[in-house]
Amino acid sequence: MALAMVILALFLLLCFCSALLRWNEVRYSKKGLPPGTMGWPVFGETTEFLKQGPNFMKSQRARYGSIFKSHILGCPTIVSMDPEVNRYVLMNESKGLVPGYPQSMLDILGKCNIAAVHGGAHKLMRGALLAIVSPTMIKDRLLPKVDDFMRSHLRNWDSQIIDIQEKTKEMALRSSLKQIAGIESGPLSESFIPEFFKLVLGTLSLPIDLPGTNYRRGIQARKNIIKLLQQLINERRDSKIQKDDMLGFLMSEENKYKLNDEEIIDQIITVLYSGYETVSTTSMMAVKFLHDHPKVLQQLREEHLAIREKKNPEDPIDWDDLKAMKFTRAVIFETSRLATIVNGVLRKTTKDMELNGFLIPKGWRIYVYTREINYDPFLYSEPFTFNPWRWLDKNLESHNYFFIFGGGTRHCPGKELGIAEISTFLHYFVTKYRWEEVGGDKLLKFPRVEAPSGFHIRVSSY
Repeated sequence: MALAMVILALFLLLCFCSALLRWNEVRYSKKGLPPGTMGWPVFGETTEFLKQGPNFMKSQRARYGSIFKSHILGCPTIVSMDPEVNRYVLMNESKGLVPGYPQSMLDILGKCNIAAVHGGAHKLMRGALLAIVSPTMIKDRLLPKVDDFMRSHLRNWDSQIIDIQEKTKEMALRSSLKQIAGIESGPLSESFIPEFFKLVLGTLSLPIDLPGTNYRRGIQARKNIIKLLQQLINERRDSKIQKDDMLGFLMSEENKYKLNDEEIIDQIITVLYSGYETVSTTSMMAVKFLHDHPKVLQQLREEHLAIREKKNPEDPIDWDDLKAMKFTRAVIFETSRLATIVNGVLRKTTKDMELNGFLIPKGWRIYVYTREINYDPFLYSEPFTFNPWRWLDKNLESHNYFFIFGGGTRHCPGKELGIAEISTFLHYFVTKYRWEEVGGDKLLKFPRVEAPSGFHIRVSSY
């Protein structure tokens, strides 16, 4: 009798689950939509997407083609792996498309964040952002700060076993804090950093506002960061001393982009957030790839030693040196391509629209999944081979499907600043040290590139 009851209960549970799945499929079965599956109500296929990552995308593409529907990160979504469609979406934001980032990201990064605004507001915020990361700003104000920080950060690594993941994360965040607001080691820095790490985790979570969730922690971290930055702004305003950093420029009367305090704070959070993961992870993975490819390391080191030979020991890297690092730039591009630190970008429809013969309803997201483009053999010969020399052909950097740094009006404004930071880090790292992996550390590549237990290397003097 008991066994029969258990079997009946399991049967009823299976029927209920099947009915839920079927109801969700019918709910999103509007005529003209691409093929695909929608998973469970509310959660959709988010769990499968986060667990399986690229394999989930490949299996769906094998079943349904390069454009299919799904329900991920809390929203019905069209996934596109078609290079032509992806280019159209990125280049035509004015045609019924706006940024479509997850609600958790928009809530935590702020309503004035460049990813949250469009139209005139986007033009204003992008202009203000470009002004503080322009080539002139990098050359005259930011590069000296980057150089000074990197020298200090890489000091005393000799004869040490270090976690290069931890070191590059610390490097990316502390370097940005110095450039943005002159914040160096001290009480403000030590208060800011743990809150920022909570903020980052919260942006890639389901927007469930319950105690103990990453989303709740991220929201609280944002509030704490706003307090710290507002206090800093008030202190500067009271002192009437203009500092030579990004915050000083944003607060300056000379700045034609007149932003209020909320907009300034969201700009600062934007710069910190957008640069943190790309700079830290690209730096870590460059160290990994250079270790695994001695010929690449040799040519990179020769490039930097040639620069160093023309300088006195304490001379900093300058703009001309940065422009001479052509092979270094190629290494950074190849690292970003092969590691695929950014898997894609999201857009949202503001009206019903047709895309490649399919009808996309208003309010749906389009996930421009660029990861597979990085491994397309028609664009990159031997795509899974680490070959920086391919980037010495300038035409490759400007080809139509080069989406490593985004595309269209959303092309990453901080691209050149990030390249300057990574280049300066590599300069001091390869000219001062040699290294070997301690071994046993595991690297994951989805949903973010990371080493869950750290990535340890033994460093010695070069």
